[in-house]
Amino acid sequence: MKIGIIGAGNIGGNLTRRLTALGHEVSVANSRGPQTLTALAEETGAKPVTASEAAQGAQVVVVTVPLKAVPDLPTGFLDGAAEGVAVIDTGNYYPQRDGRIAAIEDGLPESRWTEQQIGHPVIKAFNGTYAQDILDRARPQDTPDRQALPVAGDDPTAKQAVRGLIDELGFDTVDGGGLDDSWRQQPGTPVYGNRGDADAIVKALAEASPERTAEFRA
Repeated sequence: MKIGIIGAGNIGGNLTRRLTALGHEVSVANSRGPQTLTALAEETGAKPVTASEAAQGAQVVVVTVPLKAVPDLPTGFLDGAAEGVAVIDTGNYYPQRDGRIAAIEDGLPESRWTEQQIGHPVIKAFNGTYAQDILDRARPQDTPDRQALPVAGDDPTAKQAVRGLIDELGFDTVDGGGLDDSWRQQPGTPVYGNRGDADAIVKALAEASPERTAEFRA
């Protein structure tokens, strides 16, 4: 599969490592330019590109940049993606880093805000995952206590594609509902950073409160 990754931080870098190891064709971009991705490219075989080029022909695009950087993504960066591209949003709103985003403070789910900024539906996944776990905690299907990740989104086809990719990476998934339900996996909720199996993740999603905790408010 052809996959574009925009953002080469902890999550983006480790997804690049795992997805290339699984045989996917990965293009990776960051805010500083492809010349700064030489080491990652040499390590993984991924193609370093600009953010404008990352989605070209991609069936899956991972947007894994700080929320404050989302509005600065190149206009039309998804225009060259494959038809029906699944766009994964791994982002979280951290007001100490991102500044105050009024719509999110007023209750708009973080990934709904990201979707509005980029003009394309997104699937929320990996946002509560420890980056190192992507490398260290992958397990074969049907392994007892296999870690599960919540996945939320409105497009059932795109969601299924993302869930299949996560399974290939070595993790179970739990359907987190539509994007309007994705607040259940935002920072400060029981599922955020939860390394539990599918049953534990279902329980954590059910126990979430829509009230944003003080730690994650501006």
